Amino acid sequence: MDRPIFLRVALCLLLSGCMAEPTGALVGANVASVIVFGRGIGDILISAGSGQDCSIVRLDQGKSYCRPVEPAPEPPPYCTKSLGGIDCWLNPEALLNPPRQVADGPRALTAEQEARRTRVWPF
Repeated sequence: MDRPIFLRVALCLLLSGCMAEPTGALVGANVASVIVFGRGIGDILISAGSGQDCSIVRLDQGKSYCRPVEPAPEPPPYCTKSLGGIDCWLNPEALLNPPRQVADGPRALTAEQEARRTRVWPF
């Protein structure tokens, strides 16, 4: 076949869309995506568009397709030493003179932790 005619025929086939679909490469890329990212290529597109963490792997585990939004964690109880052991209260503001806690630590998430907890996927 003459080279210019071969190029014309190949160009016509490309422009008409009459080529074999690269299913093997697409399946391989999808399997690699599930192994690396924990979600398929379609899941990545849906997750990026919706801002939620969606995965076909979650369906395989019997869970919902998209991960539900987790509620904020409850504050830890306010625990203090007493004569016989440790007493704990859920509301330390109800105490008149609140004694020092047994575990000194933050009672709520910082602004950075809350922003990280509520961020949208994939950022």
